[in-house]
Amino acid sequence: MSKPVIITCAPTGGIHTPTMSENLPITPDEIATAAIGAAEAGASIIHLHARDPETGKPDPNPDLFMDFLPRIKQSTDAVMNVSTGGGLGMTREERLRAATRASPEMASLNVGSMNFGIFPMANKYSEWKFDWEPQFLNMTRDLIFRNTFADLEYVIKELGQGHGTKFEFECYDLGHLYNLAWLIDQGWVEPPFFVQMVFGVLGGAGADLDNLMHMHTIADKLFGEDYEWSVLAAGRHQMSFGTQAAMLGGNLRVGLEDSLYIGPGKLAASNAEQVTKIRGIVEALGLSVATPEQARERLGLKGGDQVGF
Repeated sequence: MSKPVIITCAPTGGIHTPTMSENLPITPDEIATAAIGAAEAGASIIHLHARDPETGKPDPNPDLFMDFLPRIKQSTDAVMNVSTGGGLGMTREERLRAATRASPEMASLNVGSMNFGIFPMANKYSEWKFDWEPQFLNMTRDLIFRNTFADLEYVIKELGQGHGTKFEFECYDLGHLYNLAWLIDQGWVEPPFFVQMVFGVLGGAGADLDNLMHMHTIADKLFGEDYEWSVLAAGRHQMSFGTQAAMLGGNLRVGLEDSLYIGPGKLAASNAEQVTKIRGIVEALGLSVATPEQARERLGLKGGDQVGF
């Protein structure tokens, strides 16, 4: 019998900029409202970034996270997953500040260095709300998103072993799965592992169904019964890849971090709208959606009473 599908929602992220959508959550109030709405719609995990409330620029300041994390916890039972990816161009220490302050149940961890090209989006706009936006996008022409083995060891030992936080291991390419297998071989992380396969980012695996199938096959070989897997795809591939993951017995992620749209040419009004849509698809397939408690049990999380907020 198929396991209930764990839906993760990433409400704001650190990639899209304010000009791209009026509905992108920026302030702590907006992020809290978006997260609570997504949880009410059926997301059991909320993947969180923070932004400067005045400009919308990605911001690693832990105080901003602490403006919305307690509010989300008070209003929902959802698992809160604090990003260690931060924003492109941030240092390792900056990216880890919020997670070590919050000591969350989960945190994201990109398991490989890569080119991370979001500069093509700059060509779609001629006017900007803020000067930082085109500069931020265009600097990724010459950016390596750094996640060295030393970085990975540092984060795992500081946050995983130091705080009992489990990771959403973000794998953008085949080699990232092998990087994770090496980390496991060192004895630094314990099962169950939550593997988030990412498709459609320029510099990573393309949003091609053959890539999804192959990465799933290799992950099965590497991790066997010790892992849960999930899929996210950037932009227009978001819903189709999430649907495919559910059909294959996996889990999925949606949210305005990954796509600003609800359908062709139509901006999503909210994160909750995306969660509602994918939940309807999952249930139409004859599957059920996991509750936060089911997600905690399957991922071996420490519990919401053990966090720092």
